[in-house]
Amino acid sequence: MTADDATPSRVPVRAELDDVVPYGAPQADVAVRLNTNETAEPPPREFLAAAAARIEALDLHRYPDREHVALRAALARRHNCDVDQVWAANGSNEILLELLQVYGGPGRQAVVFRPSYSMYPELCRTAMTPVIEIDLDDDFAYSADTIDAACAAQPDVIILASPNNPVGTVVDASTVRALHERTAALIVVDEAYIDFAPERSMSPLLETLPRLVLVRTFSKAFRLAGARLGYLVARPWVVDDVQKVRLPYHLSAVTQTIGELALANESSFLAHRAEVAAERDCLASALAQLPDVEVFASAANFLLVRTGRDDVFHELFARGVLVRDFATRPRLTGCIRVTIGTPAENAAFLAAFREILGAPTT
Repeated sequence: MTADDATPSRVPVRAELDDVVPYGAPQADVAVRLNTNETAEPPPREFLAAAAARIEALDLHRYPDREHVALRAALARRHNCDVDQVWAANGSNEILLELLQVYGGPGRQAVVFRPSYSMYPELCRTAMTPVIEIDLDDDFAYSADTIDAACAAQPDVIILASPNNPVGTVVDASTVRALHERTAALIVVDEAYIDFAPERSMSPLLETLPRLVLVRTFSKAFRLAGARLGYLVARPWVVDDVQKVRLPYHLSAVTQTIGELALANESSFLAHRAEVAAERDCLASALAQLPDVEVFASAANFLLVRTGRDDVFHELFARGVLVRDFATRPRLTGCIRVTIGTPAENAAFLAAFREILGAPTT
């Protein structure tokens, strides 16, 4: 054996990453894409023209504003808070990762709930934070037993989603208060979908719960999934702390500009919500009438549907309809999640779904 033969050809990954499959929902060129909870309608046309003009005028040979003060000021106006209470990043996932890097890590512990957003444990792993997954009750709600188990773990960080993905349920304020009062943890409420149910936001609790952090995104109701913009609202000390781990100039000038313009045109961006809710409720009603189908109530732009079968995802895909498959996930046996699309997309999904189940068409 030569010296070259003995030289390793690659560096092994960290042991805890050895069997990890990168996170990601399928991206496929099909007629009906209802799998990633994007908004079916594009941003307002007038916004696109204004954004193009603003981007053309940017000094892209210069670094962007590191503290993105103008964007934070616009976010602060939206939430009626001070600029030092908001912080933005490249999607809400980056916000969550920054929080775990600061308040988690080796020797600390996070609690998440199941079923919920499957990225939470992955983010904990990336931040080298041990994580405990606690099951919700049979109705996917936060029962007294669920809260007791979370508090007994004595976590440093608790992450919960409201509305919860993939279930669609909203967290009660009493649950958030209990977790805050009975632990010393940072309580992170992921409100990625709350713009579809703004009256259920935990925003009113920010004044009285000092360790509460709300996380938002522009990817859902704001129709800007491609822009990759998320933010948090919290006490100023949280904003100070996350800057210890943020990358230099992490938020591009283009992203900042898009965010500012979207906030300036918020009413037109969010005008579609009533239509989405009407389509969601109409689809839920139609699905609930089918035999052996369970539809979970949702306050978001998606529905969780249980059929008890593990072939529905593949059968839908064969018919040109892409949804999210949860059939083999813990607590979600036989489930799919369908994003609310355009009326035509929803009709196409329903027709394909009925055909797969052998139900009569209407």
